[in-house]
Amino acid sequence: MGRVSQAQAEENRRRVVETASRMFREQGTHVSVADLMKAAGLTHGGFYKQFASKEALIDEATAHAFDGLTRLRNDGLEQHAGQRDAAQQTLIDTYLSVEHRDSAADGCPVAALATDIAREPGDREARRIYTEGVGDFAEWLATEDQDGITRLCTMLGALVLARATQGSPLSEEILTAARAALTATS
Repeated sequence: MGRVSQAQAEENRRRVVETASRMFREQGTHVSVADLMKAAGLTHGGFYKQFASKEALIDEATAHAFDGLTRLRNDGLEQHAGQRDAAQQTLIDTYLSVEHRDSAADGCPVAALATDIAREPGDREARRIYTEGVGDFAEWLATEDQDGITRLCTMLGALVLARATQGSPLSEEILTAARAALTATS
């Protein structure tokens, strides 16, 4: 089998990072390299040609997930012509929706990766990326009336509880109550 071109190697790497980012958010970072590469449509043997270790992929996939969150916030600001309050409310409504609850793979890395990142050593790049991402998200959510950490904790807690109680009426009640609480304080 011949060597792949540099462009194809870059495309393969991008595909692995995107696949890992989704799978880690949906299933956790314990997903095996073999399963991950199969989902990306590549062979297991090609993994170490692209990445030094699974930990290096976790670092890169975490950064990719937070880049997506930043793009979402920026898109909201553009959509609302720079009106931060309106963009924040749209993000809160989307974040605390049934669709987001049911789509962990495409959802917020703060909620999806919290448990796995908490198990990472403090000196790991993934933990640094996660911590910085949480801080940036909280800062973006801040208003004159409420700090962003409180708002983020409310959103995160509601999403995690709604996912854990999915299938019961309580799940949607949690989302509704959190949206109401955040709307009342904004």
